[in-house]
Amino acid sequence: LHPFAHPKPHHHNGPPASGCPAPALTSPRSRIKYHPLPKSTVHTPCDAMALALRAPLFQPLPASIPAPSTAFASTARPSSSAATATAICAAASPFTEATSSSRYRRDAWSYTAQDSSSSSSAAAAAAAAASGRRDDEIALQLPELRRLLEALRASRGKGLEGERGGGGPGRVALVGTGPGDPELLTLKAVRAIEAADLVLYDRLVSNEVLDLVADGARLLYVGKTAGYHSRTQEEIHELLLSFAEVGANVVRLKGGDPLVFGRGGEEMDFLQQQGIKVEVIPGITSASGIAAELGIPLTHRGVATSVRFLTGHSRNGGTDPLHVAENAADPDTTLVVYMGLSTLPSLAPKLMKHGLPPDTPAVAVERGTTPQQRMVFAMLKDLVNEVHSADLVSPTLIIIGKVVALSPLWVESSEHDALNNENSSQPSTTVSPV
Repeated sequence: LHPFAHPKPHHHNGPPASGCPAPALTSPRSRIKYHPLPKSTVHTPCDAMALALRAPLFQPLPASIPAPSTAFASTARPSSSAATATAICAAASPFTEATSSSRYRRDAWSYTAQDSSSSSSAAAAAAAAASGRRDDEIALQLPELRRLLEALRASRGKGLEGERGGGGPGRVALVGTGPGDPELLTLKAVRAIEAADLVLYDRLVSNEVLDLVADGARLLYVGKTAGYHSRTQEEIHELLLSFAEVGANVVRLKGGDPLVFGRGGEEMDFLQQQGIKVEVIPGITSASGIAAELGIPLTHRGVATSVRFLTGHSRNGGTDPLHVAENAADPDTTLVVYMGLSTLPSLAPKLMKHGLPPDTPAVAVERGTTPQQRMVFAMLKDLVNEVHSADLVSPTLIIIGKVVALSPLWVESSEHDALNNENSSQPSTTVSPV
């Protein structure tokens, strides 16, 4: 599957209790309603493209994602099959899931080969992704990716021969798109998106943001989910390099901020070592965007003197968080955990073991700032059970600290729980007919 006959070797650096039903609470965004829950070697172009488009190693099947029964927080457990749950989740998601139809509509150009139709090729690619056959999916894209690269190279050559001369390598913009709400984009990000020739986008770039891409630009999904990476990080590096080297204006779209748990630093370093100009356009990181959405100040005089961002992922995977619980257990520090859904059952008890009070306020927010936003407010000691009962799915951001209690939604949630507890504690009575 190598696009070139003689690739040269190279190296990398490197989701109501009985009694009176509670009214739906409205979050700060008027359109979102929820029910609070009960409880350095320089590469040549040929080298780069060879790695970017090579036959990849086998990847395991994508993990099934349980889908909530409604768009709001609910204690009902899904009863459908894993495949159906995954399909429902993808359909409801504001982001680009691996098997979502919106992904294949956007990327249809990359499946259009001379000897096949884009619809049949895209359908085959979707089937490959659904069954975890990542290498088959990439193989379907190879012909058109090669064709686009050669067309850009030829166009650059004509520019070099023209009266104005010039050409030269293109540029790469690493653009942060915020936590999901397109209105949180910066003007600079919008201009970069609209001017792109090629857009490589992640899973957590919202559909509304992708609608801003110009009609003539090409989009290519390079997102990752647990158990399924459409492209490895090294392949993403090489795609960026290959198209920038032939003069394309490449935009790399990332959810949140590209330099906050987004691996933007790795991409920037790699490209700069190859002589490619890189511009970083910051985005509102999920901690800031979602905290503002819920009315939570990350720092507050007399309550929290610092804020700390943690990744819930360990470098080698698994369910155990990074070894930061001991020095992160500071009652005066707000903790924000990115990608922490799978490691929360390990992180929460560690934080309490190292001194964080069990009654510390906390919140877990799924798909924050989007119309599908759901949230769970709870004390730290109850957070794991409440998140499990709510069937929250990725992406979920977790905020732990006294500042959470400053949110008006914390007060409303507490009042709702108190009402439910009062109703459930009242003895039942039987009324006899007269």
